[in-house]
Amino acid sequence: MPFVRLFIRLGVSPDAVTLVGTLGVAAGALVFFPQGMLLTGVLVITAFVFSDLVDGAMARQLGRSSKFGAFWDSTLDRIGDGAVFGGLVLYFAGDGDSRLYLSLSLYCLVMGSVTSYARARAESLGMDAKGGLAERADRLVLILVATGLGAIFDLPVLMYAALWILAFANTYTVVFRILKVRRQALALDAAAPPSA
Repeated sequence: MPFVRLFIRLGVSPDAVTLVGTLGVAAGALVFFPQGMLLTGVLVITAFVFSDLVDGAMARQLGRSSKFGAFWDSTLDRIGDGAVFGGLVLYFAGDGDSRLYLSLSLYCLVMGSVTSYARARAESLGMDAKGGLAERADRLVLILVATGLGAIFDLPVLMYAALWILAFANTYTVVFRILKVRRQALALDAAAPPSA
């Protein structure tokens, strides 16, 4: 709340906070991860991820919740998530030196985006695709905590395990959402009057 009040007093808009937060997350991931500075990257990303809490609280305080704000926030979330896993891809292509975990990081990047897309597309068609194992917050917390602790205690196996868990959770979530939407679509099609 102190940040919320300060930014409002300074005339900063919630959309600007969202943008700065995304740029900070992307910089933390794409500057530090590829250099092997995993803990530094995690700390920078974590500091900027909190902008997600601040911008929403600011919008509510100002009574400025808008369709564009929701679109802006969701779109920039995809950029931030892509930067985190893209940074890990670059790390494994360089200092991390592992084709297996490079591929797994890339898989998590793609499936994380598909998870979010499946929900957004279903909602645009008037259906519900919530649920599964891997919401955005879950994905970020798991990979950041595992990467940070792995760097602190020199246990890269924590990051490796997190990537396997996320690969499974993302896959499950995408399949779960596809099947959920399929059931709704079939029910809607069956209830629709036959065309003349």
